[in-house]
Amino acid sequence: MPVAAVKPRTLKELRESGWKSKSVKQELRDNFIRALADGDDLFPGIVGYDDTVIPEISLAVLAGHDMLFLGEKGQAKSRLMRLLSRFLDEEIPYLDIPDVPVHEDPYRPITAKGKQFLAETPEDEVPIAWWPRDRRYAERLAPGTKFADIIGEIDPARLAGGVSLSAEEALYFGLIPRMHRGIFAMNELPELDELVQVGLFNILEERDVQIRGYPVRFDLDVLILFSANPATYNRSGKVIPQLKDRIGSVILTHYPLDRHSAAAITEQEADIPLDGEYPVVVPYFMKEIIEQISMAARRSKYVDHQSGVSARLSIANYRTMVASARRRGVVLGEKPAVPRISDLAHLSSSALGKLELDLMAGHQMTEKQVLDAILAEAIRDVFQEYVDEHGLAEIAEVFGRGTKIEVGDLLPSS
Repeated sequence: MPVAAVKPRTLKELRESGWKSKSVKQELRDNFIRALADGDDLFPGIVGYDDTVIPEISLAVLAGHDMLFLGEKGQAKSRLMRLLSRFLDEEIPYLDIPDVPVHEDPYRPITAKGKQFLAETPEDEVPIAWWPRDRRYAERLAPGTKFADIIGEIDPARLAGGVSLSAEEALYFGLIPRMHRGIFAMNELPELDELVQVGLFNILEERDVQIRGYPVRFDLDVLILFSANPATYNRSGKVIPQLKDRIGSVILTHYPLDRHSAAAITEQEADIPLDGEYPVVVPYFMKEIIEQISMAARRSKYVDHQSGVSARLSIANYRTMVASARRRGVVLGEKPAVPRISDLAHLSSSALGKLELDLMAGHQMTEKQVLDAILAEAIRDVFQEYVDEHGLAEIAEVFGRGTKIEVGDLLPSS
């Protein structure tokens, strides 16, 4: 909701301002509905998902669900999760009192210290501060994540100070409790330790925190998001069934469905300038070849299909191709420089390490050999499409007159 120009600084001023408390999911829903009604671009920078993924996210937000983004690497899962934070209010008020580890709702505090402070302090003396939207989102990568990192732990220093082991004050809060009234995202859920998954199950089911067997009841208000690869998520035992059952919506992502969308994504994400002192002009068929390389890799029998081939392969290759053309432009003084097929010989530097070979396929090929085979297939496929559409008559006529053409990445264009 919009915040007044002069923000309330005490609880009394906040009540007089008419501010209303909402759960984070209600807040998201209200702002999402407003953006939907206004015809806003809901997820700026996301290409190719308008008719598939975005409608499913819309339903999940309107339903108030926690979500799992399920897809192979390089399908914008993390970006989509981060973009959900744009539907939070610009900022929200919280109780600005010391030693409280969460951003307390001024009307409904969840900690004992927050409740006690409100009970003992006149409203015109209760300080209010404001929590901005960009601080209300946190994410974590599952590998190596411990229970204490995202849920919490007993603080030995507080125990030494005489605090009871079962008291709320003995706890050190992890990321999720600290994101009370915000959004928390866990990337690569199947790689999360089973003990931590049980803790997440408790939060999703009961919205409470249990640490070392001591249940500490909090009415946590947090939207929880997950991401996972289908190959590991669907493998028996990687994610406990009780946690799967509590995830409200599963959002299936995918690679671009056509080459045009893939090229648009690559140009957007590559973010490499084509102007300047030594400009570069990229022919459309060269953009098509870059995308066809990734598409050929995804269906190659030598590449592990379960791992997938990220859009980062196309992005890195596009940058390398432009860099090769620009180098030629600088060395030979050509303006503009135009990428050519011979520039693709340099793609091994940007492509190696981005393909996971299928070691069960029984082949003896190295990653470089697989890459060369994929590159040749991609060039052939795009060339054949142009031949089918335009024919070879003009090219055949040129060579029929005895014309000879030398090619190379450092040869001049004329």
